[in-house]
Amino acid sequence: MADTSDLTHELRDTLTLILAGGQGERLKPLTSTRAKPAVPFGGAYRIIDFTLSNCIHSGLRRIYVLTQYRARSLEEHIRFGWNFLPRRLEQFISVRPPHHDMTDKWYEGTADAIWQNLDTIRDERPKRVLILSGDHIYKMDYGAMLREHLEREAALTIGAVPIPIEESPRFGVFEVDTKDRVLAFQEKPPRGVEIPGQPGVCLGSMGIYLFETEALLDRLREDAELGAESSHDFGKDIIPRMIGRDPVVAHHFTGLAEGEEGYWRDVGTLDSYYDSNLDLCSVEPQFNLYDQSWPTFTLWHNDPPAKTVFDEEGGRRAEVLDSLLCPGVVVSGAKVRRSILSNRVFLDESASVQDSILFRGVLVGKNAQVRRAIVDKWTRIPDGARIGYDREEDEARFTVTESGIVVVPRRFEF
Repeated sequence: MADTSDLTHELRDTLTLILAGGQGERLKPLTSTRAKPAVPFGGAYRIIDFTLSNCIHSGLRRIYVLTQYRARSLEEHIRFGWNFLPRRLEQFISVRPPHHDMTDKWYEGTADAIWQNLDTIRDERPKRVLILSGDHIYKMDYGAMLREHLEREAALTIGAVPIPIEESPRFGVFEVDTKDRVLAFQEKPPRGVEIPGQPGVCLGSMGIYLFETEALLDRLREDAELGAESSHDFGKDIIPRMIGRDPVVAHHFTGLAEGEEGYWRDVGTLDSYYDSNLDLCSVEPQFNLYDQSWPTFTLWHNDPPAKTVFDEEGGRRAEVLDSLLCPGVVVSGAKVRRSILSNRVFLDESASVQDSILFRGVLVGKNAQVRRAIVDKWTRIPDGARIGYDREEDEARFTVTESGIVVVPRRFEF
């Protein structure tokens, strides 16, 4: 059994590959101009910031971000906001778009994305490879997962989280024995196998895979040789073929503090994205952005402090309740209720914003009203406009979810 008393050198010998090329079809129109990991979250952040911050806090220092779909915004965010690691010490966060070295094809699946970066893995010569998704919201110490991986002498350890059984079609679902050895794995089944003793709950994959390098390369090589017979996906192809051949175990995700329940969200739909954001406005949110022991890093913009305007003689009175205001926000005699205002948002006199998410640079005109909406960057909402009050009118112009969330695309012209 490996000595896990000091994980420092083991972390140093771990290469991290973050899959960040997803189109995020269910998040359109927010993903019409950007990759899903580049979508803003919590006002000041991008979704990928949470995965990258986990890596930094966990002691991982060799990180490649594999991009593909509409990658410019994401690549610029990483280049300018995540360039602080010293390359001379072999520490880096680097972007890897498809480089067509082994093939002239784009990435055709999660496993294919790793296979096409075989040269990168060989050049770095890691003992193991940690594969992450760049589009989830959570805090996790990957060092704890690595320790368990070494103690169990696993070829593959998969991050696992309990999910309601009705959500099985959205996840890869495990069946495990009493020692958390994976017995079966199904990608997005109609109904997953329940966890023994927990009716209505099954064990879902977090999209976190820790491989021994040789096992990974062997299985990727076999998968590539199958050609069109495989969809080249970890959940559909690689993992099911490993079970019974290699030691595959599940690592149960927990919170950072002992006994704390872990928070993990796949914000892959507009409704789940909206709900996860608005929860941050709660008095006691499920996800704590203010944890000084585990801050979330991001690209810092040189914006001035947020400002509210009160003018008793002029009749302007700013009212802000249960909301997040980022730097550069100006609330000029407007009302804000349970909303997130990103950098440089401006609300003019007598405007009203309620239960909404406004991206960077949004301007809300005088007497305009916005309710239960997501408004993308640099949109100018004219004086007196109403969004979120007349569903028929909203559906004629915007995307509206089943629950009634209105999504206004970037730079929409009214």
